[in-house]
Amino acid sequence: MRILIIEDNADIVANLYGFLEPKGYVLDSAPNGYGGLALASEHDYDAIVLDVMLPGLNGLEMCQKLRGELRKNTPVLMLTARDTLEDKVAGFDSGADDYLVKPFSLVELEVRLKALVRRARGAGAASAVLAVGDLVFNTETFQATRAGMPLALTKTGYTILKLLMRETPKVVPRDRIEHELWGDNPPDTDALRVHIHALRQALDKPFPQPMLQTIAKIGYKLVPAND
Repeated sequence: MRILIIEDNADIVANLYGFLEPKGYVLDSAPNGYGGLALASEHDYDAIVLDVMLPGLNGLEMCQKLRGELRKNTPVLMLTARDTLEDKVAGFDSGADDYLVKPFSLVELEVRLKALVRRARGAGAASAVLAVGDLVFNTETFQATRAGMPLALTKTGYTILKLLMRETPKVVPRDRIEHELWGDNPPDTDALRVHIHALRQALDKPFPQPMLQTIAKIGYKLVPAND
């Protein structure tokens, strides 16, 4: 799951990274509304954690621009130290999907994020877009990019990539990939190895850090490249 954190409190950001990254979340962050808006316009996220009191462009204004100018339906969890009814109404009116009052529990924040993403995917919002680090794949348009660079893949390559991205950071066994590609009648030859090689050439060769990893005698997995 890829999350954008827009928060100017460095301690809160550090706590979120320390809690969520070990669980496999891919995080980006910005210390102000303008920086957050720029990231949201350039990338697709599963959810956004947005502080209300931000320098320059506050969270309410940023959320309005996200919904209006960018036309993004990304779920937004708004953070604030204010807990009055008026404050909550203002947050929801700006386009936020949920509201969490500081100080908050990290466990509760994760539960709320999961619920927001689950509802959004159930409603079809942005569910076609997969993201692992700087790798983004729109499964409806079959457009895949890494660090903004388009990837030219075969139909089989796109199928393998989609499966690996949906399962990241887990290892996907070889037999599961083969079944996804060929059902109960896989080729006699080691065709999967050939397709993995082609995918690796497109996905990793132009970049300094590989994302596609082979787990000997088990299968394959994707890992985000370090920033």
